Amino acid sequence: MPRPVTILLASVLKPLDDTRMLGKFGRTLAGRPGTQVHVAGRLAPLPPSLPGNLHTHTLLQGSRLSWERLRAQVRYWQLLQRTSPDVVFVHAPELLPLTVLWQAAGPGRHFVYDVRENYALNIRTQAVYPAWARSLLAALVRRLETLAARRARAVLLAERSYADELPFAQLSNNPLPPGTRHSPTLLIENKYQPYDEQPAPFPRRLPPVTEPLRIVYTGTISELNGVWEAIRFVQHLRQAWPLAHLTIIGACQQPGLLPRLQAAVAAAGAAVTLVGGAALVPHAQVAAEIRRSHLGLLPYRPHPSTARCIPTKLFEYLAHALPLVLPPNPLWLPLAEEAAAGFGFDFQQPEYPPAETLAHRLRSPVYYPAGPPDGAFWQSEAEKLHWLMDSIR
Repeated sequence: MPRPVTILLASVLKPLDDTRMLGKFGRTLAGRPGTQVHVAGRLAPLPPSLPGNLHTHTLLQGSRLSWERLRAQVRYWQLLQRTSPDVVFVHAPELLPLTVLWQAAGPGRHFVYDVRENYALNIRTQAVYPAWARSLLAALVRRLETLAARRARAVLLAERSYADELPFAQLSNNPLPPGTRHSPTLLIENKYQPYDEQPAPFPRRLPPVTEPLRIVYTGTISELNGVWEAIRFVQHLRQAWPLAHLTIIGACQQPGLLPRLQAAVAAAGAAVTLVGGAALVPHAQVAAEIRRSHLGLLPYRPHPSTARCIPTKLFEYLAHALPLVLPPNPLWLPLAEEAAAGFGFDFQQPEYPPAETLAHRLRSPVYYPAGPPDGAFWQSEAEKLHWLMDSIR
């Protein structure tokens, strides 16, 4: 009998119930016979019904800007010693130095670097850090990633565009065959993994303008992701659709934004509800909100850090056969148009078209006549993950 395989998936800031790290990678890998999976991340409520061979560990309990973030490094190193994993999946660049040190300390140790963002680009362009520090931090992160990628057993990309943007990532055009000794860079996208086998209803049509219209904005709440545009869209639409209602559900990582958003939601009255905000929201609750909604919004502002990435929520909306409105992004719009899922809309235009015109455009189509597209689901990506593990064994 082959000996059991131990796998550790780790991040500092991603919550323990993170949909990619635990929900997709963790559950997929836990389905492999003779495998023990450990997931380490930021403290968060755990989803129900985790497999018995999937274990969780808290690395961070405080905020992202607290001393606890340094202590998380100590906890990570202790966890490496305690679990003695065969393979580590690193989901955050700040864990790369200790991971490389751990790998070098003994034979038969492998790690995989999961590139979830173009971190250097985000640091330079998203104004999260002081202006004087951005270039220095971006260069440091890029150098760290490049050095670590040379030691990694594989590099995984959450977005195809990263293959062009990152000097250490050369995407393979073919799936990784079992038995391959060298693991190329693989594209593993953030497609949707269902919580149950209940299929999404289709085709879909929106209700009459005299009835309630449940609109949803999910995921990270930020100005870049268009939270103000979502509120503006719904308030404008209510001129012709009085019972249109927006639910904003997710967590806000910007302390300065949250009080302003809470004030705006209070001023909006019956038009807007905020779920989460300061607190993380379990993804199962987000999925349930998507399932009972009529319309999903993706009002992203144009920005270099998101223009070439496919939002996770786009896959989620498509998988739930949720009608949607999205910017005319040349990468996103074809996915929606192919499934007859919705239409492009310029959320940044100074004046929106008349509310009656917008309501008519929303009500006219039959959405998802052929159902949710197969390309929105996780199964294809899970197969790549299995191929990768087969190559390591």
